[in-house]
Amino acid sequence: MRVIAAAPFASVLDTFARAHPLDRAHEANTNDEAEEHIRNAELSLGSWRRVLLDRDDLLRVVLPWHLGEGGERELIPKSGLTVADAVARLEAAGGAYARTNPVCARKLDRLAAAPFTPLFLSTRAVPGIDYEGLVVREGLIHLDGLHRALAWERAGRLTAGTRIEAFLAYEESRPYEENRLYEESRPYEDDRASTGSAPGPGRLTAADVRHGTGHDGDGLDVHAHG
Repeated sequence: MRVIAAAPFASVLDTFARAHPLDRAHEANTNDEAEEHIRNAELSLGSWRRVLLDRDDLLRVVLPWHLGEGGERELIPKSGLTVADAVARLEAAGGAYARTNPVCARKLDRLAAAPFTPLFLSTRAVPGIDYEGLVVREGLIHLDGLHRALAWERAGRLTAGTRIEAFLAYEESRPYEENRLYEESRPYEDDRASTGSAPGPGRLTAADVRHGTGHDGDGLDVHAHG
């Protein structure tokens, strides 16, 4: 994962608001929850970077609790799953998932062809009920973009050359090395052709967040709190 540049929080919020308005009229608009996660990341971590993710990075992102838009099947348990594990779970469910979780399934189908828009991540689990039970609490933790990430991978769009832009929250007082995320590297001229982004200062390497728990719009978690 490559660093592009520092990102002021105002720019992070503006990017999110333009792509995910709170009043967008579609099924299960949970952009208000996503914004809350992003604000919690700002409060608890306080610094942001624009980065580029490759497919391996994206598959290692840890997803928090998600009940599949209130359907009958819990897609992501409270202990969390990586994107790779969640995709495998969807594939194993087959057509049964669409029958038991029709709203979530329609969202995944709709976003399969959606443009590659920025995701929002943090280097640590943020406050909130969705993150309380996470087993893996550091690495690449999802704030927004769950359905897009799953849909793009299931559609086969995340190839070896794909680069996805993301905004990453981190704590300035804890160097990237302490999170096992940062290492100096060559500029990423090879990424410019696929993203149009200018070269940045270094490379981020995603932490290994496989935890082997064996758990079986964009929006985020739709479930009752309490």
